Amino acid sequence: MAAHLGLVEVDELVELVRTRPAGVEIVCTGRSAPPALLEVADLITEMTSVRHYYDAGVAARAGIER
Repeated sequence: MAAHLGLVEVDELVELVRTRPAGVEIVCTGRSAPPALLEVADLITEMTSVRHYYDAGVAARAGIER
């Protein structure tokens, strides 16, 4: 997530979510969401891998997994 990398200030992102116009949805993706963002989020989904071909030795593909 851009906030984790310091590309976006967490406080600015939280303020954006809090002040968005009615009917506007903001989608943030990635890992390591800051707790302050999780507090103001309307929906939080965590995805976990059940099976992945990487586990069978298939290398990560440029532009897809890495």
